[in-house]
Amino acid sequence: MPQPHTIPWSDGVWTTAPLSARTDGVALDVTAAEGSDAWRHTAYGFVHDTEHALLSPLAVGEAMEVSFQAPWDGQFDQAGVFVRIDDEHWIKAGIEYADGHLGLGAVVTDIRSDWSVGHVDEWHGREVTVRVSRWADAVIVRARADDGDWRLVRVAPFDGASPASAGPFLAAPARAGLVVRFTRWERSGADEALH
Repeated sequence: MPQPHTIPWSDGVWTTAPLSARTDGVALDVTAAEGSDAWRHTAYGFVHDTEHALLSPLAVGEAMEVSFQAPWDGQFDQAGVFVRIDDEHWIKAGIEYADGHLGLGAVVTDIRSDWSVGHVDEWHGREVTVRVSRWADAVIVRARADDGDWRLVRVAPFDGASPASAGPFLAAPARAGLVVRFTRWERSGADEALH
């Protein structure tokens, strides 16, 4: 398995530019635009493709990890990892704050979006890491708080024949002023097993 290596923030390309992105040489502080989001059709009837995702190529057999911290005090504030083939085929996975709770989940989009989520209120105030592994026919999503145990979040079908990219993302659908501090972005070999 390839050794993990850090991806420079400057290597990524934004899907939608944030209001600001500043680095201190290690971390990247990003301010989201009010109304930014990613969703397609299901249940709500709208299409939003204004998320702020900083993407770099992700090949089959590779994994990416992104670590981040956020205040988690605004309705629908979200951050994590975005994996993208095109406008209609993508995954966002990480934390979303909604109705007073932290949710760990994933939105998997194949023309239409679906959403799976569970509460992780005990992760409030901690550094969260989301890891995505790309297999030939799937993306496996895991996450943890600080140095805790990895939790399996999702096993999702994903086209291994199409070029894809991935990296840190954030969005603030309902308010202005969300700032997420991304502390790490690494590439490594994909997980070899689910269990």
